[in-house]
Parts: sequence; structure tokens; C-alpha cells
Amino acid sequence: MTGGTRKRGSTWSYYFDLGKVGGKRQKKEKGGFKTRKEAEAALVRALSEYNHSGQVFTPAEITVSDYLDQWYELYCKPNLKYNTQVGYLRITEKHIKPKFGTYKLKSITPAALQEYANDLKLNGYSKSHMSGILSVFQSALDYAVEPLHYISANPMKLVKYPKVERKPRERIILTMEEWQHIISRFKDTRFYIPLMIGFYTGLRISEAFALTWDDIDLNNRTLTVNKQIVKRNFGADVRKTVEQSGKREQRSSWYFTTPKTSSSIRTIPFGDTLYNTLKAEQTSQKKNELKYGEFYTIHVLKKETDEKGNDMQRIVSVQKCAESQLQRIRLVCIAENGQYTSTDSFKYCSRIIHKEMQLAFDYHSLRHTHATMLIEAGADVKNVQTRLGHTNIQTTLQTYVHDTEKMGQRSVELFEQLTTARPS
Repeated sequence: MTGGTRKRGSTWSYYFDLGKVGGKRQKKEKGGFKTRKEAEAALVRALSEYNHSGQVFTPAEITVSDYLDQWYELYCKPNLKYNTQVGYLRITEKHIKPKFGTYKLKSITPAALQEYANDLKLNGYSKSHMSGILSVFQSALDYAVEPLHYISANPMKLVKYPKVERKPRERIILTMEEWQHIISRFKDTRFYIPLMIGFYTGLRISEAFALTWDDIDLNNRTLTVNKQIVKRNFGADVRKTVEQSGKREQRSSWYFTTPKTSSSIRTIPFGDTLYNTLKAEQTSQKKNELKYGEFYTIHVLKKETDEKGNDMQRIVSVQKCAESQLQRIRLVCIAENGQYTSTDSFKYCSRIIHKEMQLAFDYHSLRHTHATMLIEAGADVKNVQTRLGHTNIQTTLQTYVHDTEKMGQRSVELFEQLTTARPS
């Protein structure tokens, strides 16, 4: 099938036969070209696209850069959460494309990838950072094997990850003295409530700052995690977010999104301390709304769709005097005047703790501390797993429950009791 060109009036057109549909001949024709040469060049491109099922390239010729763009459109956008898309794009744009982007996909060999992996280690990348880069490339190449069949095998599967000594982790478990210092320091600030929630429930930061008063049952002393908070650009795709990295984002906002996993959806009971704190805060917020009147900041939900066509909810802040037909929500983590206390706002709190107490603190420290204290006290590990919202109990044991001196001493005491016990 070659097609042809012809002159129609003052311009040139190209044409070629398509496959028959319902036994009837189909034809493709496009005109408007100024010269015969332009029409012939356009015909070559159109035939190439038609002969490869809409692709404008042959799989054997595609570069790594072009393939990664296609992988993002075909796989990442329909299947991955927004933050994961951002992470994958940053890795491909910053690391993989600069190294391999101009090479043909079929030319990538295990030797070249092994050399790259070794270079990452020599350049001082941590084990987790190096593994993150290589695993993203491996995932992309897996897709090129199946279902696309661009290459017959994934060369990354033959690469041996270089051994990297894991640096000692900075302490992230708080003592009760350190906790009392922190909570006293922020007693009358907007950070008091999120600190209390994190310490007494072990919530992730994205879960704690997504709580509304509808999620809290003061009568039964439970809170329900059914969503999380995420910051993203509205009216823009993930690529725009990555392009704006390091720049001020003018059109970013906070959104409610689904929890991290299905196991993250959970109801957590809490005790008297947090109950009294939340009850007092709820009363205080009602008084502050009366105090600030029409200048009080409230929050409403605006329904939008993400890049996958799924519904999502943007949190919009407005003054109370502004009339809105959108659904109002009552966020738990807010300032005195109603303004949202976000995960970005909390970074200030972390910096103060770093500076004044010289602690390697972030919000996740509260989660680690919560889990470790429960295990030290003899809590059932399965229950701790449920409270933290982990899918796998191994995550609870290996990542969040640390071997402390108190645990060691408790083991000694238990064994001593077992070996000295006398039959009655």
C-alpha cells in the first residue's frame, strides 16, 4: 500500500486505501499542502502511523525518552495515585532520561545498567534512593516486555544492586520527658491539636490533617480514617507539577483523596486525654466562629476530576461572609480564625523542635513513638497493626516497632519469672 498525491486546485493532497469495514472500501485523504513535496512527506508519516496501529514509530526505533513518555501515558496515569505519578516523573526526568534518553530502547543492555547502578553508589546515593531510581526503570522496562512486546526481556532483571551500608537512623522515638516538653511548648498554638492526635492515635500526617469533626465520635471516643490530604495543582496535570518543582506554584490547593491502602480505612478508639482535648477544641472552635463573625474562614468542597477521570474534592477556603452553594466541611486542624493548618504549616513546628530541642523530629516521630510505647507496654501486635492501618504485620514489626532498652529488660524479667516459677 503506497497511496499517492495529487493537486486539487492550488494545493496538494495525499491519499491511500484503508482496510475494508463491513466489506466496504475505506479511503484516507488529506489536503491543504502547498507543494507536492510537503504532501509526499505527510503521506509517508500517515502510512507509517496507519501500518503500526496508530503509532508514529516502529518499536525497534523508539528511544528510551520517547518510550518513558509513552509508558507514563499508558500505564502511570491510569493506574497510579497522584503523588506516585509525581515521584515517578521526577525520577525519569532527573535521572533516567539524562543518562539513557537518547539511546534506542532495544540497545539498553544489562552491562550498561549495571555500570549505572554502580555509579549511583559511587556518587553517594543512599540505598533507598538508588533502589527507587532502579526500580522505576525496571517497572518501565517490564511494561515494554509485557504487554507492549517492544523488547523480549527486561535487562534490569540481571542487574545486581550494589551493597550500600545503611547509615544509622536518627532517633525518632520520643521519651515522655521530650513529649511533655514539646506539647507544653505548643499548648496555645494551632499545632497543639495535630500533635495530640498524632501522639495518641499514631495517624499518618496526611490522615491527621484530613480529619473533620464528622470523623470524630466523642460519645464513643473513636475517630474514623476514611480519607487523606494531598497537595496538588488544580487545572493542571502531573507533568506541570513536576516542571514547577523548585518554583512557587501559583495554582496549588489541598484535596481529599482515598487512603493509602484499604487497610488504612479504620476506626481508632482513644482515651480520656485525647477525648478531653478534642471536646475542649470543638467548643473553642464554635466560640471563635462567633467571635470572628463574617471574617471567620470556613471551608467548602468543590468536586473535580483527576487525570484518570475519577472524582476528587478540592478544599476551598472562603470567608464566612461569602455566600457559597458548596458543601461546607468542618476541619479539625485549624487556627483560631478558622484558617486551615496544613502539613505545610506543620513544617514550622518541626523546625522549632529541631532548633530548640535538637531532636530529629517530624510528624512521623509521633507514629513511631505511639507504636513503640504500645509494644513496650505489652499491647497485642495485631491490634497495633490495625491502629496504624498496615496491610502487612511485618511492616509493623520491622519498621515501626523498635528494640528498646525497656523491651530488653522486660524480656529478662519475663524469662526470669518463667524459670523461677514453682509448681503449686
